[in-house]
Amino acid sequence: MSIGDYRLKNRSKRPLQPVEMPVLRMTPRQLGLPVGAVTLLACLVGFACGDGPSAGATTSAPDRISTRAAAQQQNSTMVAQAAATSVRAASRLEEVRRRGHLRCATSDAIPGFGYLSAGENVGFDVDLCRAVAAAVLSDPNAVEFRISIPTGLGAAVRSGEIDMVARILTASSTRDAQWGNFVHTMYYDGQGFIVRRGLSVSNARELVGASVCVTRNTTTELNLGDFSNLHGLDLRPIAFNKTSAAVDAYLGGRCDAFTTDHSGLYAYRSVFSEPRDHVILPNVISEEPLAPLVPHGDDVWYDIVKTVMAILIYAEAYGITSDRVPTEATGDARIDRLLGLEGSFGQEDLGLSRTVAQDVIRAVGNYGEIYDRHLAPLGLERRGSRNALWAGAPCIECPKGGQIYALPLR
Repeated sequence: MSIGDYRLKNRSKRPLQPVEMPVLRMTPRQLGLPVGAVTLLACLVGFACGDGPSAGATTSAPDRISTRAAAQQQNSTMVAQAAATSVRAASRLEEVRRRGHLRCATSDAIPGFGYLSAGENVGFDVDLCRAVAAAVLSDPNAVEFRISIPTGLGAAVRSGEIDMVARILTASSTRDAQWGNFVHTMYYDGQGFIVRRGLSVSNARELVGASVCVTRNTTTELNLGDFSNLHGLDLRPIAFNKTSAAVDAYLGGRCDAFTTDHSGLYAYRSVFSEPRDHVILPNVISEEPLAPLVPHGDDVWYDIVKTVMAILIYAEAYGITSDRVPTEATGDARIDRLLGLEGSFGQEDLGLSRTVAQDVIRAVGNYGEIYDRHLAPLGLERRGSRNALWAGAPCIECPKGGQIYALPLR
């Protein structure tokens, strides 16, 4: 089966509804801003600084007074608008609740991570979206899935069009600076290659002069160039706007190899008509920490998504599963605090219910359950890998040597 055949049209047809925000009508003094801060704020947002008459120009006194008054009025208006924007940015939780559903960007064509099964969005990434929806809306199904490609995600995140990206992005310094804030790494990955078994290649360094299918405008494409230059391989990239198109081209014989994250190679190979005819090479040529991403400008929303990820991780560490969530104090302070049975870890400060962890775990399970449900069937062995729980996790028989870890919930 080709990836083109595998992809199905996303069933979500929910139209976007504009959100009407109240107009903030406050003076700089009411905003608590010192007089000097008015001009400074105006300069920072790019207006009325150095835009008056040029040096040497003459202006009559009445005109100067009129111009000064107009500038002050403009400054006051713009400060109020800036403050209104800040208020809007700081209320994504209220916006999501008012809207009634979470807008989450993911994929619909990566088996195990985000794909369609019987018309339903399922996968590791999808469950991360559902976990956040369960936390803030008490409904894991209250999600509008946005199926995006990497070239369009930046603008969608910056504009606030989406509330979060599930896990389909590598966390990088440029994206962190320009796009939004990455939360916990939810899957540690690295870029690799897949080739036909008949090519008789066992190491990526043997691909001298080979053509390689790759997705355009991604860290994958950049890493491919770096790897080729470092080892003098003279690799010939053939780039496509969509990963599914790159995979189909590889299957059609247009490229000698296909490159993407190792997890993606396992995912795509699982739906090839003859998976055994394709070999995933052992080389890992990059670090690809994959993490959910939220827009800049809302610390509370960032903390909410980060906390939900931590709930999934600690639920596994403490042995709490979707079908075994205690509703009465257990005597273990860590478990009772996590589940909101005794004590608190700050969930109320984020606008979440005291028992938010119970809602999340019942809805999607813990991190290990999500992994076993979606990724283990692909052959992505977890035990002993970087995606096992951290070796010091507070449980007796946790997989050792992994890097899955979260800030303490207390």
